[in-house]
Amino acid sequence: MDFLLKREQTVIEVKMTRKGLGDRELGKQLIEDVARYSVHPDCKRLICFVYDPEGRVQNPAGITNDLSKKDDTFEVTVIIKPNA
Repeated sequence: MDFLLKREQTVIEVKMTRKGLGDRELGKQLIEDVARYSVHPDCKRLICFVYDPEGRVQNPAGITNDLSKKDDTFEVTVIIKPNA
């Protein structure tokens, strides 16, 4: 957990791509983060920010669309910047 805004019940997870952290591994890590924080008592919103300065993520829109979600109890927002 990089940042916990307890009053806002928000966790901000920050990642930076690198060699070996492309689409597949990034997706795996984000899925694990979503599972972990969805049951955290102080988290109702998870914001995942991925800094991708070298454009290693081949399908940022796909990852963003697949993992971002919102329901009555938990919200996930995935942001990958800059876009390739």
